[in-house]
Amino acid sequence: MENVILVNEWDEEIGQMEKLEAHRQGKLHRAFSILVYNSKGEMLLQRRAFGKYHSGGLWTNACCSHPKPNEETALAAKRRLKEEMGIGSNPVFVYKFIYKATLDNGLTEHEYDHVFTCSTDEPPILNPNEADDYKYIGIGALMVDIRQHPETYTTWFKIIMERFNDQLQSTQ
Repeated sequence: MENVILVNEWDEEIGQMEKLEAHRQGKLHRAFSILVYNSKGEMLLQRRAFGKYHSGGLWTNACCSHPKPNEETALAAKRRLKEEMGIGSNPVFVYKFIYKATLDNGLTEHEYDHVFTCSTDEPPILNPNEADDYKYIGIGALMVDIRQHPETYTTWFKIIMERFNDQLQSTQ
């Protein structure tokens, strides 16, 4: 059983809850998303494994997860990037935001999402429990594809790209 860190609107820890139950109840919890760029400025995307408990088969940022209780978010980001994509990089914190969205299977994502970025040309080694494909794509082409095929992307990734694209461009 995996617990997530429940937080308030100021990102202060207020408790813990089993991960799936937090998504069933729509409880606000801490999460992170990592955006990985190569030396050409292209973004690394992963297609979530079809067996994931939500959003399976959708394209998203290179890595997204939750820190464990008593784990610093930056260390969790580094750990999960290696576990999910086989990339041993040091993601850098950029910003954080809150979102709430209804997902498939009657679940709700209500997350205080910490966004990190990093650059590497290290080839991904996919963990098949997490991702079943990957691709690099330029930001312009990505924005066009999200507009044309929004159903093929995760909710949080669309929010990151739609609301914060200007901020992300300035961090590269």
